[in-house]
Amino acid sequence: MILVRNIRLPLSCGEAEAIHQAFKILHLSADRASGCGIHKLSVDARHGTPVLVYAIAVTLKDEGEESAYAGASPCVAISQKPEFVFPVGSMPLRNPPVVCGLGPAGLFAALLLAKKGYRPVVLERGPELEARVAAVERFEKTGELDVSANLQFGEGGAGTFSDGKLTTRVGDPLCAFVTQALLDHGAPADIAWRQKPHVGTDLLRGVITSIRQEIQRLGGTVKFQTPLTGLRAVNGHLTAAVTPDGEIPCERLILAVGHSARDTFSMLYQMGLPMECKPFSVGVRAEHLQAEIDQSLYHAAAGHPALPKGEYQLSQHVGDRCVYTFCMCPGGRVMAAASEEGGVVTNGMSYHARDGKNANAAVVVSVDGRDFNNDPARAVAFQRSLEQVAYRAGISGSPYAAPAETVGSFLEGRGRLELGRVQPTYPRGVVPFDLGSLLPGDLADTMRTGLRAFGRKLAAYRSPDAVLTGLETRTSSPVRLLRNEMLQCQALEGLYPCGEGAGYAGGIMTAAVDGVRCAAALMEQNAPSQ
Repeated sequence: MILVRNIRLPLSCGEAEAIHQAFKILHLSADRASGCGIHKLSVDARHGTPVLVYAIAVTLKDEGEESAYAGASPCVAISQKPEFVFPVGSMPLRNPPVVCGLGPAGLFAALLLAKKGYRPVVLERGPELEARVAAVERFEKTGELDVSANLQFGEGGAGTFSDGKLTTRVGDPLCAFVTQALLDHGAPADIAWRQKPHVGTDLLRGVITSIRQEIQRLGGTVKFQTPLTGLRAVNGHLTAAVTPDGEIPCERLILAVGHSARDTFSMLYQMGLPMECKPFSVGVRAEHLQAEIDQSLYHAAAGHPALPKGEYQLSQHVGDRCVYTFCMCPGGRVMAAASEEGGVVTNGMSYHARDGKNANAAVVVSVDGRDFNNDPARAVAFQRSLEQVAYRAGISGSPYAAPAETVGSFLEGRGRLELGRVQPTYPRGVVPFDLGSLLPGDLADTMRTGLRAFGRKLAAYRSPDAVLTGLETRTSSPVRLLRNEMLQCQALEGLYPCGEGAGYAGGIMTAAVDGVRCAAALMEQNAPSQ
């Protein structure tokens, strides 16, 4: 495949013109190609009027001739489609491997194992997706929280109720494996070439269910509403997974429980398995008008049909901390993401169309082991205490109402919700509150400094009527379960800490890749059980 990169065109031009330019650069006639199309598409809005930047992929009828075009231009390269080979060990397992958690890491670990004949047993503490969606909708309407079926737990994990963003800075070839699996199961075709690919919460649900059904068709077993409550070991070797329904014999278990499985973290900590504090962040959800974000990024071109909904990522170092935006959801809404009674947690999501009036993003401040004396239990307790404080701040409203404040008020420390153009979307309702009083130590002032810096970078952040809703505490896992070069727990052979909950990923794509990586490591050592 020949890649022709950096084809820069005005918004009025489309794919056909980009392909024409690619053939022109290659000095190649179109009839010699067997296929061509967009490989990557991005928007460059750094210098006034935005332009579209294409990379076009061209496949020749005679693929042997493609290498001759490698030096045709500095923007031309030859790319080979990655081939994924997963070696299989010679020693058969006595029992099928267990995968704990059906979020992105567990889902893709189980998919690869199922494809290779390992017939994995998947444990998921929450219900299948249809029942989970019903539980989430009931919580949004009534405040009735199901601690096993919510935005954190259930089929698909926390990523199910998100924007479905697949952007990652990880250059791992396994990203292509994950992308292809998503495409095979109904994800939009443009995730293969968009600069910032996303599926959307609405479409992601069907993709997740389709992958789970393939796991089952290939001989895997999925046990919903079955949490992992313990592990059995003999002489440092895993022998069984413990659940409320009894023990499941296994020598290999991929632990992909997600960043909110605090009871599981506690169980492992009490077992004495090696664990450390991992940096994470806490803060609020910021809402702006999507139109204002578009205007800030695209200026006079805002609203042009060729442009995607505006996205941003901002950061500012303040002393030894960092204030940054995270999980930006164009045209989305703020979500009620609690998974424990008596705690308020915010998150964000958007549908594939991203057609909501508001944009939202987490605005968070970094914390790390120094804040908790490097004690993982204290790090988890810190998250929980913030959520409980936020719950009490909103108690005068409806159950699980969230404290909120407009940006102008927050910057001045006035504790007011002075609503203007931006109306909050948090489904349980909001209560005016001094958000700075909820953040301990220097975190509130650090966030204020960061927000002022954001305003110098993006005009929308100078709007005093932007809404901040709190608190955002589940940016990532507060702990890391230490593993060795074989990706197994340092103190328990056969246990593979995996994904975001184990501290080795941050987002859908990196979690899915880590799931594939752990499954591949398991397979390299062992053949399927007979």
